[in-house]
Amino acid sequence: MEILVCIKRVPMVGAALILTDDGTELDTRRLGFQLSPHEENAVEAAVQLVEKHGGSVTLLAMGTAESEEQLREQLAIGADRAIIALTDGSEPDPQATAAGLLEAIRADGAPFDLVLLGSESADVAGYQTGIRLAHALGLPVVTNVKGLSITDGVARCERAVGSEREVYEVPLPAVITVRDGLNIPRYPSVPGRIKARKKPVTTHEVTIGAPRIVKHRLVVPPATAKGTTVLEPNAEGAAALVEAFREIGVLS
Repeated sequence: MEILVCIKRVPMVGAALILTDDGTELDTRRLGFQLSPHEENAVEAAVQLVEKHGGSVTLLAMGTAESEEQLREQLAIGADRAIIALTDGSEPDPQATAAGLLEAIRADGAPFDLVLLGSESADVAGYQTGIRLAHALGLPVVTNVKGLSITDGVARCERAVGSEREVYEVPLPAVITVRDGLNIPRYPSVPGRIKARKKPVTTHEVTIGAPRIVKHRLVVPPATAKGTTVLEPNAEGAAALVEAFREIGVLS
């Protein structure tokens, strides 16, 4: 089974957010980068499927050459090779992202049985990308998957809908987007990191078309932290605690 996993390098946003001077992008000069969390589950799912059924896992990231850092991390957990679809680093809209991924897939030429993506990226939440890529490839697609298994060339996909589960079965090849909670991603081992240094990472320059969705500006929401309230250890403090529980809906 040949599996392709599309991943994305995104900024770590645990610290304060700072915008560029024109207010259209995050200033990432003081931010680290990580793999988009849903895509960690996608890579883990691909590695597990290959461990069970055989085959190989190829990673595809669209962005700058710095994406190699995140690709090497995932090569260390069991992926076999990686491709960087090189761009100028600007943030494309979902249409352009899908087109760039499609260009890189066609340039690589490998026949993939399964294409996995995260259901949405952690930065711009591009939920459309997997659907648009599937349409361009002419393949069936299932999104928001929380359970995945392959039997006799058919993917069984489970989606969480409230307290229920929807189950879809699609023949391979197919495109599937997954959510966190699908599995528990493994941590790269030291031997895995050493092996990852020798695994091939190729590049292919892609052309990003003009955006069809125009971003005017970003706005950092104001801080809403209220601090800490210390209650007295007496009847008045107990009454205040009960009232606080009522405010947040713990008590009616």
